[in-house]
Amino acid sequence: MGLINASSPHTHHQRNTADMMQLVIIATTPGFVALSYLFGWGTLINVIIAAIATLASEAFVLKLRNRRVAFYLKDNSALVTAVLLGLALPPYAPWWIVVIGAATAIILAKQLYGGMGLNPFNPAMIAYVVLLISFPIEMTRWISPVNLNTDGQLPSLIETLSAVFNHSSIIDAYTGATPLDVFKNHSGLLVEQIHHQEPLFNHSVFVSVGWEWINLAFLAGGLFLLQQRIFTWHAPVSMLVALTLMSILFYDSGSSTSGGTPLMHLLSGGTMLGAFFIVTDPVSSAVSNKGRIIYGAGIGILIYIIRVWGNYPDAVAFAVLLMNFAAPFIDYYTLPRTYGHTKAESATRRKD
Repeated sequence: MGLINASSPHTHHQRNTADMMQLVIIATTPGFVALSYLFGWGTLINVIIAAIATLASEAFVLKLRNRRVAFYLKDNSALVTAVLLGLALPPYAPWWIVVIGAATAIILAKQLYGGMGLNPFNPAMIAYVVLLISFPIEMTRWISPVNLNTDGQLPSLIETLSAVFNHSSIIDAYTGATPLDVFKNHSGLLVEQIHHQEPLFNHSVFVSVGWEWINLAFLAGGLFLLQQRIFTWHAPVSMLVALTLMSILFYDSGSSTSGGTPLMHLLSGGTMLGAFFIVTDPVSSAVSNKGRIIYGAGIGILIYIIRVWGNYPDAVAFAVLLMNFAAPFIDYYTLPRTYGHTKAESATRRKD
């Protein structure tokens, strides 16, 4: 049995799973380059370790299940999970953090449910949340973007490898808060005061040094996937619109209790990575276009709620997993008309 190449009546391109996964990996390139330029070698090392660990975990479980290892590995789904996890983790996370995350994503969040297409939750986000809850110190150990380092330098490749594999403390000299961390712990300052006092904001072009370009890079990759019709616009646009509306509604002219500007929420943290590479996961999201709009809007609202009133500065992973729970419920009430039927319910409900 080979990979499926035939298209459905509503699909315009005949692409198999491996081809689509390759395009997703290619589309992450602008974001990967931006992360590497601003934070150094750590992102590349994360992705490499995650790729080795995900492929090894997938092969191990497939062997236990007496499945053809090579056949299932070449669909590239494990590699996509590795890339997304590697991009989401702090660039200088210890190697064992990446390995634990990769194994969790494949074994617990994917293969435990039967493999690709059967997992109800996004594997990369399951892994991220498990790591964040279990190892909060390591998972919040970001360094300052190269623009803000006094000597304009980042850790060398040797220093990075030492930090990742030997827990070297040299990275401590480069550590700094993310924009969402700064805003979360602003000690009652007005938004204008935060932007004036914090280098992450007052040295930026749009909203926050480094992170604005990372998000714009992932936006460019997402637009490429839209152009290639890998997914529809409904979920990502709905998420971004909902997040924007929430931030406008609760901005309150920048008081000390303000949730932050819309631009900050759009161009900080994992917003664009989440919108175009996580929310669009076809397995764990809603099915119909109407359902995707509701699904995406729910994620956008939850991101804002958790960022502003929750305990975590960024909230993409938590918001996605909560809406993964809700996706079957959304599908039940937004059933698309089945091909060959005139009404949605005629294909799912038996007439008496």
